[in-house]
Amino acid sequence: MHRKKKMTEVPNKVAKLNHEDKEERFVDTEYQDIVEQIDGVQNQIDALNEQASEEILQVEQKYNNLRKPFFSSRADLISKIPKFWVTVFVNHPQISALLDEEDEEALHYLFSVEVEEFEDIKSGYKIKFHFTENPYFDNDVLCKEFMLSDTGEQTCKSTSISWKENMDLTKRSDQSVKPGQKRHVEEPESFFSWFNDQSEGGNDEVGDLIKDDIWPNPLQYYLGVGNDGEDDDDEENVVLIEDEEDDGDEEEDLDELDEEGEFDGEDDDDQDQLAGEDVNSDDK
Repeated sequence: MHRKKKMTEVPNKVAKLNHEDKEERFVDTEYQDIVEQIDGVQNQIDALNEQASEEILQVEQKYNNLRKPFFSSRADLISKIPKFWVTVFVNHPQISALLDEEDEEALHYLFSVEVEEFEDIKSGYKIKFHFTENPYFDNDVLCKEFMLSDTGEQTCKSTSISWKENMDLTKRSDQSVKPGQKRHVEEPESFFSWFNDQSEGGNDEVGDLIKDDIWPNPLQYYLGVGNDGEDDDDEENVVLIEDEEDDGDEEEDLDELDEEGEFDGEDDDDQDQLAGEDVNSDDK
């Protein structure tokens, strides 16, 4: 009897487990169908995004070509203004931080800047600096070119600067130290060291600033109106400082009032004491 009872219990348990597995497989299959439907919709979205990118690129190429004659006209007009580009760089908050007096002197001979995007736009661009004859180097054009791979990795190459004797601004730190002397303070790199930087990967901050900020409208920096936002911030800071000083003055005024109050209180006590003495004398 005991064995028969045991034999009847096992099939019931197996049947119950098989039923649960079927339910799980049914649920997984149901979700799998939904996942496949979502994947199909996502593929359609990705296809639209790719189509949009191609059409946007075509529009950019179209308007780049339309802008070229205007850039040329602007360059001709700029060339009539002495020291236009050095003024632009000196007035630009980020670029000016990279310049010292010798860099500025060399940039006085810069008469033209060009930014040329590659025909397909997405594969890179180049920046050209055109110089008149100068005492620093023999090149009349310095160029830095940026290339983007299909994976988005950026590489660059630059013109090798042909420095005149003892005029290499990128090595002035070594030249300024006499034999046997130690350099106590390391001087910052020259702006022209940017042309020597051939590092791969990542963004080039100077290149991006020239291409995306300065090149579209250099006139705003020549006129010095590109820093209005920073001036406003400075003015706000001044107001805050004045408010703090006013608060300090108010606290001082309150302290003075408290002190006067204490003195007034003492005077009142003295007067009360004298009045009491007068009353006692009358009673006597």
